[in-house]
Parts: sequence; C-alpha cells; structure tokens
Amino acid sequence: MVMLRRRRGSDGKKPENSQPPSDENKEERSDESKEKSDSNFENLNLRLKSAKKSRKKWSCVDSCCWFIGCICSMWWFLLFLYNAMPASLPQYVTEAITGPLADPPGVKLAKEGLKAKHPVVFVPGIVTGGLELWEGHSCAEGLFRKRLWGGTFGEVYKRPLCWVEHMSLNNETGLDPPGIKIRPVSGLVAADYFAPGYFVWAVLIANLARIGYEDKNMFMAAYDWRLSFQNTEVRDQTLSRIKSNIELMVATSGGKKVVVVPHSMGALYFLHFMKWVEAPAPMGGDGGPNWCAEHIKAVMNIGGPFLGLPKVLTALFSAEARDIAIARAIAPGILDKDVFGFQTLQHVMRMTRTWDSAMSLLPRGGETIWGGLDWSPEEGHECNSKKKNGNGQTSHNRTLDLANFSRVKYGRILSFERMSLNYIHQRLSGAIKGSNLATLANTTCRDVWTEYHDMGIGGIKAVADYKVYTASSMLDLLHFVAPKMMKRGGAQFSYGLADDLSDKKYDHYKYWSNPLETKLPNAPDMEIFSMYGVGIPTERAYIYKLSPGAECFIPFQIDASAEGGGEGHCLKGGVYSVDGDETVPVLSAGFTSAKIWRGKTRFNPSGIGNFIREYNHAGPTTLLEGRGTQSGAHVDILGNFALIEDIIRVAAGATGEDIGGDQVHSDIFKWSERIKLRL
Repeated sequence: MVMLRRRRGSDGKKPENSQPPSDENKEERSDESKEKSDSNFENLNLRLKSAKKSRKKWSCVDSCCWFIGCICSMWWFLLFLYNAMPASLPQYVTEAITGPLADPPGVKLAKEGLKAKHPVVFVPGIVTGGLELWEGHSCAEGLFRKRLWGGTFGEVYKRPLCWVEHMSLNNETGLDPPGIKIRPVSGLVAADYFAPGYFVWAVLIANLARIGYEDKNMFMAAYDWRLSFQNTEVRDQTLSRIKSNIELMVATSGGKKVVVVPHSMGALYFLHFMKWVEAPAPMGGDGGPNWCAEHIKAVMNIGGPFLGLPKVLTALFSAEARDIAIARAIAPGILDKDVFGFQTLQHVMRMTRTWDSAMSLLPRGGETIWGGLDWSPEEGHECNSKKKNGNGQTSHNRTLDLANFSRVKYGRILSFERMSLNYIHQRLSGAIKGSNLATLANTTCRDVWTEYHDMGIGGIKAVADYKVYTASSMLDLLHFVAPKMMKRGGAQFSYGLADDLSDKKYDHYKYWSNPLETKLPNAPDMEIFSMYGVGIPTERAYIYKLSPGAECFIPFQIDASAEGGGEGHCLKGGVYSVDGDETVPVLSAGFTSAKIWRGKTRFNPSGIGNFIREYNHAGPTTLLEGRGTQSGAHVDILGNFALIEDIIRVAAGATGEDIGGDQVHSDIFKWSERIKLRL
C-alpha cells in the first residue's frame, strides 16, 4: 500500500518549471498562426495565378492535332481488331447484311470439275502496267528499281517535277531521254494491282488459280505502254520475249495452244503482235504464216478500243476529258488560272504528248466510221432511257426512230458552235498583247513548254474559226497544234481505211494495229472474242470554248456549261455521251466482231470465228461489295464474275459456242449496218 501510494505520488508530481500559459502567450500564438495561414493563402493564390498564366490557350492547331490524333488512334485500333478477328468473320458480317454470297467463278467451276488446260497470257493495257526506274537524274537519287508508275505513287507527291521529267519520253525520238531508263515491271505483279487495294488482273488470276493455274502456265506480257508498239521491240525486244514465252508455254503444256486475254490498248498491241510474229525479219518476228494457227487457241479481248477513242483527242488537244471539265466547273481558279502555280494541265500535256501509245488510240476510219457533219452511226441513241433487260437490270441502251428524235450530231467530235467568234477575238486581244504567246510565258506563267507557245493569236483564232471537227479533220487539227507529236505518230500508226489490202504498203508495221488496214492471220481454228461492258454513258463528242486562262498556253477547254434539254438528251457538261463502258464506246469495242471480222471477209480471209460478249453494267449493291461483281466499267469489268467465268471456261477447253455464242445488249448490230464499207 505504501509503495503504491509513493508511486502515485511521484507520477502526479508536477515539474518545478512548468507553469500554466498566460493570456499574453495565447494571443501571440494565435497571431502567429493567423499570419502563417494568411501567407499560405497568398502563396496559393500566387501559384494558381502563375499556373493560369503558364497554361496556353486552346488554338485551332491544337484542335486539329487532337482530332487527327483521335482519328489515327481509332484507325489503328480498328486495324488491330480487324487483324485479330477470325478470317471468316468479315464474310459472316457481309452475308448477314447482304444475304449469302455467290461462290466466286473459280470455286464454282472447280466444283463442276474444270481443270487448267490451255496456258493463259495476259496483255495489259495503257497505264495499268507498273514501271520502275533503272537510271535517272540526280533528283531521283535513291529510287533505283522503285516504281514510278503503279504502287503508292509516293514520288508524285514528294518530287512532282522530277517525276514528270522521268515519265516523259524524248519528244523527237519517242524513246528514252538522255540519262533516264524506265522499264516495265516483270511477272504477274506487273499489273495485278494498279495501286494498293485497286485490282486490275488480281481477281482473274486468283480465280484461275482455283482450277489449277499457277505461275508456270500464266504469263503477264508486260511492256512499256508509253512507247509505240514497234518501239517496244526496238528498245526492249518485248515482242520477241512474248513470242518465246508463248512457244515455251505451248511446248511445256504438251502442245496445248494458249488463250490470250488482252485488255484495253492491249487488244491493239496484240493485234500488232499477230502481224509482227508472222512477218519476215528484220521488221517482223519471222515466225511464218502459220505461227498463230499453231500457237493460239483464242484471243479474248476485254474493252478493246479497236476503232480508237474520242476522249484521247481531247486529252491531246487540251489535256482534259469529262472529269477534268467537271473539276474546272467546281473550282475554276485552280486549273484555269493556276493561282497556286501548279500548272497541272500544262505538265500533263507536256508529258502525255511524248507518249506514242496515246496516238495508237486516236479514232480510225475517219467519217466513214464515226460520222460526219450531219450523221453518225449512233443517231437516235437516248442516254437516259430506263429499259429493263432480261435480267431485270436497268439499261441505258435505246435507239429511237430517227424520224421521231432530235438528231444528236455525234460526228461533230469537237465543235465551237456555242461560241461567238467576235467574243474570241475580243478575249484574245484583251488577254494577250503581241502576236506570240512565248513572250508571255516568261511574264505571267511559269515556263512550262507546250506547243501552243508558237501558235500566236492568229493560230488560236484559226482553230476556233473552223468551228466543227470530225474524225477526219481532227487529225489535221492535231497536226496543227502538236506537229512534233503527230510527226512521230505518223511514222508509227495509221488511221485510215484500206481499199486494197493486197497493196504492199500494208506490209509496214504502222498499219498492223489498225483493223481497218490489216488482215487477221490465217488461223481458221482460232477464235476471237470482243468482251466489253455496256450501259454506262461514255464520252463521244465535245463542245469547246476559249479558256479564261488562255495566257497560260492551253487556250481551249470543254464548255462545262453546255447542257442538253429534254428527256433522253445526251449533252451534259459540254460532253455528248453514248453507250459504252465509260471509256470505250460500243462502236469502237464491238464493230470489228459485229461486221468486218464476221464470217469470211477481206479483213478475215480464213473465217476466224468471232463472238461478241457484252456485260450489262450493274453497280455494287452495298459498300461491302467493293467495286462490284457485275460491273461493266472499263477496268472494274476485270472483276465481273460473268466475264471471269467465260474466260475460265474457254481456258479449260470450251469454244465460243459452248459458252453461248453472242451475248448482246446494245444496238451494235444496228449501228454497224449504218456504216457502209466494202467487206
């Protein structure tokens, strides 16, 4: 007890120096705490103010960067999901929206038991084949064996003037400029895709592979499509390579003849080849008169412009067509006045006028084929008719009774009918001082050479004063405005109509690609197919006016304000349209097989079988269908399931009669009958 008391006492004892706080100390401490809190508050305010000052305002650039970042992030996220999902999921989604998809032709025919039989040769057309650089100037450093044409076209955006320089040919010879070598890409990859995601031959190749075709029995006859046909042999020996490859394929397939599938200008190129391969050396391949009969089973031409293209006239005359005219109408300042200094059309004109291949596509046969001032074979065509064909598809084909239809003068391929000649004189006098445009080139525009430099006011006025040009007079016009180009073209191509095919002059190569001035080979067992799309308005004739940018050396342009009136009229945006595949009119694609090659004629002395296979255009029903499996458009038709099935059946051994003979939706036979020439 005593111990406990002592401990408690000791614990409860206060220290000697401890005193209770006085009132003065309490006040001092409270004042100090107030001062500290006030200073902390002030520091906090200062920090907030400095933070607000340091924070940047949200600008438009920030908003754009944020928006682009979100789009890119979303794109990469969706791409990741697409790559991570099962391969069959997109098909399930598509079928859920559109219903069950039809089997591709290769799958369908493989189920029927078809097998690869005849080797297949593809002949690409103009612009669809890839070109790569082998030698160039200093501005093309680092581009060795990189594609300058086809692929991503990245160099067009990085160094456009360098690209134009390298893609142009020598304006005197039509061959390589000094120090530049561009050569065609070889193999199937040369033209399977024109650009990533944009197929050319890829769909057809994939379907042929379904029945057993592979690299050893398929061959892409790639060539430099910029050159004239004969110059592809002079420079690259391309024709000899095609001959050797066909002979090798026939030999290694047990003697089975090849099926040749040309597209677009490739049809003219292979027509030239069939004459070259049989002609004696040194001009020809020295294969003898029976070479085609011994090596070719069928030639299946897709969208072949056998009689040429009216739109090539305008491309060489003013570097434009319907699409450029529409763009000019929407944004006239960019292309007409070149306010940004791009001078796009001038560069395009300078480059394309060096391509001899473009001259192979000029209209052939003159007014006898294409019509004159007061008539044309397609008279009575109604562009906007809504007629259902047997498959329930809408067709644009309809030829009305001429007595009940206002005549569209398609024979007037180029005209200045809507322009006042007084206006032309005032416009030129007001815009151009002096007699020569070359002086102005160095003052108002960048120096981009075109042959309009040297024409002067008198020359430009003379072109417009003539007012109307037909297929015959258009050649004279091009000789006037582009003499260097037409001098080269005249040595390589001919655009006439032969009276006597036995004349020795037609043994020259300049006539070989013109079906109106040459004979088909002596191969009675061979078959020729003309396969093309119909049902799409296609350029046929043009109305022109003087360009507001005449001082920049292209003084003419399509008059986009010219419109036709009434139901079914064919004039829109300064362009008269007719039936075709959007690029090649029906008349050009089908006339040869419809008339001059049908049966035994002076153009087809051995009676080679000819078939027309038309494919009525139907666009994709949904976005998921891509470019469509029933398209009749000039390039998209290479993905048309019906066309692919026809090609596979013939390659597997079928004849033209086996696949149904002629398949015609247009008025090609009626139009062909209106063309009077001796067969």
